[in-house]
Amino acid sequence: MTVGEKIIPLDYRNKVIMAPMVRVGTLPMRLLALEFGADIVYTEELIDLKLMRCKRRVNAALGTVDFVDRSDGTIVFRTCSSERQKVVLQLGTSDAERALSVGKLVEHDIAGLDVNMGCPKEFSIKGGMGVALLGQPEKAEKILTTLCQNLSIPVTCKIRILPDINDTIRLVQRFASTGIAAIAVHARTRDERPQHAPHPDFIREITKAISIPVIANGGSKEFQKYEDLLSFRSKCDASSVMVARAAQLNVSIFRKDGMLPMDDIIVKYLKLSVDYDNAAHNTKYCVQNILKELQETPRGKQFLQCQTLQQMCEIWSLGDYCYRKQLDLRERGNLGRREVAPGVIPDDDEDDTEEGTKIKRAKLETPPPPPLDADVIQQNIAFLRSNYNSDTQLPKTMLYTYAGRKSKEIPRYETQRIDKLFRAICTFDGKRYTSSFWEKNKKQAEQGAALVCLLNIGIVTEEELIKNGSI
Repeated sequence: MTVGEKIIPLDYRNKVIMAPMVRVGTLPMRLLALEFGADIVYTEELIDLKLMRCKRRVNAALGTVDFVDRSDGTIVFRTCSSERQKVVLQLGTSDAERALSVGKLVEHDIAGLDVNMGCPKEFSIKGGMGVALLGQPEKAEKILTTLCQNLSIPVTCKIRILPDINDTIRLVQRFASTGIAAIAVHARTRDERPQHAPHPDFIREITKAISIPVIANGGSKEFQKYEDLLSFRSKCDASSVMVARAAQLNVSIFRKDGMLPMDDIIVKYLKLSVDYDNAAHNTKYCVQNILKELQETPRGKQFLQCQTLQQMCEIWSLGDYCYRKQLDLRERGNLGRREVAPGVIPDDDEDDTEEGTKIKRAKLETPPPPPLDADVIQQNIAFLRSNYNSDTQLPKTMLYTYAGRKSKEIPRYETQRIDKLFRAICTFDGKRYTSSFWEKNKKQAEQGAALVCLLNIGIVTEEELIKNGSI
């Protein structure tokens, strides 16, 4: 949040909202929805326990605030000033104290906090989250009351309807009494799915029973253009409308002037993914949703083989843009997961600015890794399995083959493990090599060390590694 920024309380009336969507509601898609006309955007559901493991970090290279998992460096939540007053974080929780802990962690970087009480997936139900909370109204009330009484931002919840309209009304009245700013209602029961017709009549009765804004959700099957969103809101007599599946397929549904062609959407989305260093696997998933059945075309099949942002961008003539942008971000100090090591993570108030390349790190409970011996050659190189079409092209195999061809002793590897992360040191021809990129398994760590060796002995070039996303 910018110092001195005036915060305008979020208003949930007369709004068109991008709903929380698993793996879709990350920063690039949220920003694209706002560009196209969405008034409010929700994050994907984020689980309380995962957020509680996070450290808040200002990433000046990207212009973002990142919440980084202490255990493996994963970016759990990334946001920026462009959405500061319009983004709602949806929380998966079953405990009031945990929910409040997360709320305190994120409240100065978001516009609102929503408690997910509508997810019918088995994972959520087994954890007592999502729709399971509708069967435990006392616990749900406690969570909402605790958040409303202790946070400076508006709190909402998203629910599904119960089979009986009267039971549903009694439940929403209980929730409304906790102090929440609005309630989003998916017009289906926990057992109904998108192929089932929604029940706008339930939402109409709910709006009569409570005074807070009601957000109608569940009408995506009817949404072909922007006007359809308003029609569904009117049909439900709701304050606002929330869009999920239709936005997932074509986020330009929020454009009052009409939806854009698919390729225009993908190009805009890929640029934002590059600009904000979005995870390649997440970017790929979102583009797959946009492509739909076109994944079976020659271009679609080519896209399905991609594993890096660079590879995806090449298909839409953005390869040069991606290459230059990633170079620029690295020069500014953005290293992504390559900054991660066991026991260390950037401190809350430390920016990874151009001037701050020597990032101060805060000691965590996990012990830091042992220092490397002075003779070990270390470089920021990541092994990406997707860059290698066969086992014969893997860095370890290439190095082994090279050793045999030159009649040299085969390379040896020693691996260190701390918590969930691995680092390997490759010894070859009297020298030792390692990657500063700690990996999630031993094999990948060894491949990364071999890749550093291959670069230093001239088997691969730095340009090759930059283009395939390894550095």
